[in-house]
Amino acid sequence: MAEDHLAARKNDHLNIVLDPAGNTRRGENGFATLAFEHCALPELHLDEIDLGQAFLGRHLRAPLLISSMTGGTERAARINQHLAEAAQALGIALGVGSQRVALEAGVDHGLTRQLRQLAPGIPLMGNIGGAQLIAGVGRDQARRLVDMLEADALIVHLNPLQEAVQPGGDRNWRGVLDALEALARDLGVPLVAKEVGAGISAAVARRLVDAGVAVIDVAGSGGTSWAVVEAQRARTLAQRQVAMAFANWGISTAQALAEVRRACPDTPLIASGGVRDGVDAAKAIRLGAQLAGQAAAALPGALTSTEAVIAHFEIVIEQLRVACFCTGSRDLEALRQAPLRPTGSGLG
Repeated sequence: MAEDHLAARKNDHLNIVLDPAGNTRRGENGFATLAFEHCALPELHLDEIDLGQAFLGRHLRAPLLISSMTGGTERAARINQHLAEAAQALGIALGVGSQRVALEAGVDHGLTRQLRQLAPGIPLMGNIGGAQLIAGVGRDQARRLVDMLEADALIVHLNPLQEAVQPGGDRNWRGVLDALEALARDLGVPLVAKEVGAGISAAVARRLVDAGVAVIDVAGSGGTSWAVVEAQRARTLAQRQVAMAFANWGISTAQALAEVRRACPDTPLIASGGVRDGVDAAKAIRLGAQLAGQAAAALPGALTSTEAVIAHFEIVIEQLRVACFCTGSRDLEALRQAPLRPTGSGLG
């Protein structure tokens, strides 16, 4: 059955990412090549720094996104409940994992309007794979996914590398851009184009924006490598060797963010992919991101409780606040002007 096959794959992904010995993080996010100029006279009160901003028509108390993690398994319902409750409590955005199983098997595993009831005030985004757009997911099906959640936007994840090295992955990517353009025109909510850890280049971002995509999540390298995840799922040694050759493949998050911002100066950007802490998030905001996203770092807490997720992101938010304080930035607009310089060879 489609449900059994997809659920088994999603469970594999969760188990591998959660395994502390799995070592699925590869590459560098690029933020270590950059450093803020320290301000020894901030002339600010730390507690009065404003991290708020608007996104998708809603107000956020901090510029953070709980990035898409999981969908299609029974335990995903519990995970997403904890994430939604935490996002609402903190005033940050939430993107759910793939809703593909809901379309193909009719099983939602908690990806329902209950999430909107748990998180009525935050930006909430649905999710479907780019390859599914040429495999039967049109406007009506995509609209179902949005309505299931009362979502503010739909993420279309672009993961050609993962699909190429995944046993049984989607190999045909012809026509994805045309399908995206049609969906952007007809869906009625914004489309977010997101990679899953290999980055979006400036040239691809420009094509996506010209096709009507409203938001780009560059999702660069430096975090979970899905090539490594699929290598650990490989059925044969040959499949593993093919996948592992791409363990460090991709554009770093910082590089992708800087280049896409130059190519698409008016497009809202999200920086995910190896964002380790609030200092990385501050650098991402300075490079042009509206939001910084984390996924794997929050996943262990999401298995435990809402309180564990809140505790994790409260640390990230406080780190971001201190970064603003020590750059003399009273709000995010000021942070976007703070001096940020290469520490060596870097973005230039």
